[in-house]
Amino acid sequence: MQYTKIENGYMIYVEKEEKIMESITSFCKDNGIDNAQLSGIGAVKDIEIGAFDTKSKQYIRQSFKDTWELVSYQGNVSLKDNLPFIHAHVTISNHSLDMKGGHLFEATVAAVGEFILRKIENSVYRELNEDVGLPTLCMSDKC
Repeated sequence: MQYTKIENGYMIYVEKEEKIMESITSFCKDNGIDNAQLSGIGAVKDIEIGAFDTKSKQYIRQSFKDTWELVSYQGNVSLKDNLPFIHAHVTISNHSLDMKGGHLFEATVAAVGEFILRKIENSVYRELNEDVGLPTLCMSDKC
């Protein structure tokens, strides 16, 4: 991974064969980043994405081994159990330009992974919301 400081954040280059979520999570831990906004593009493989089923309160997961374009990566960083946690969604496209999208569990960079991380000065964290079945954002003492 390579990175450079920019105003209010970083440009991050996740290199070929590196895992995106693992790499950016480690970067956040190493740099004391608790809250941030993320965006990115690139080419990825060994992708696992999903969609949350609100009735069963479980993710429906799908894996894709081939190389796909990372058309869009949008996410945020917040604290979960006092550690940086990334929640990200992606849109990917194969060589036939068919699209898939959903919650990103993990993907490995196949060619390039270019990301922008914008730090947010805040104290937003995640706590389990029993009604939803997921750790959701808490912005006050109401959680």
